[in-house]
Formats: sequence, C-alpha cells, structure tokens
Amino acid sequence: MIVPHTKPRDMLEIAQDEFIMKDRIAAVLADGPKSISELSEELGYPTNEIMVWVAGMRRYLELEEVGRPDLDGYFKYELKEKTEESGE
Repeated sequence: MIVPHTKPRDMLEIAQDEFIMKDRIAAVLADGPKSISELSEELGYPTNEIMVWVAGMRRYLELEEVGRPDLDGYFKYELKEKTEESGE
C-alpha cells in the first residue's frame, strides 16, 4: 500500500505522476467501476490528486463515467473499451 502524502503537493508534482498513476488507476478499475473516493481510498492518494489523473484519462478517452453520481456527488468510472476501428 502506498503511504498517503502528508502535505499538499503543487500541481506540477501531481502532473508528473500522471503516467505512473494512470496504470495504477487502470489496474484498480479492472475489478469494476469505482468512484473518486473509492480510488483515493484504494490507492492512498487524496481525492484532489485522483481527480487530476482521472480528468486526464477522461480527456484521452481512456475511461468514462457510468451511472449517476453517489450521495457525495461522485460518479463511478470504468475503463473505456478500445475498438479496432478507431485504433484505440
């Protein structure tokens, strides 16, 4: 398990971890859809950092929202299936 960060990190530090965290998030989502708070809990990172990485993955169409938001306003996310036609 990753030890949670004790002090807030700046956006550059968070962004530098994007490629590493992208794979870790994908591994967690392989077990099924998860919300931001669930990803945060499983990965041991604050929700604001998870949001940055999830937003990047959504931007590049690697994952998508499913269903409706939970009581805290979080959607669940799942890995987007790649299609042969689009080459993704």
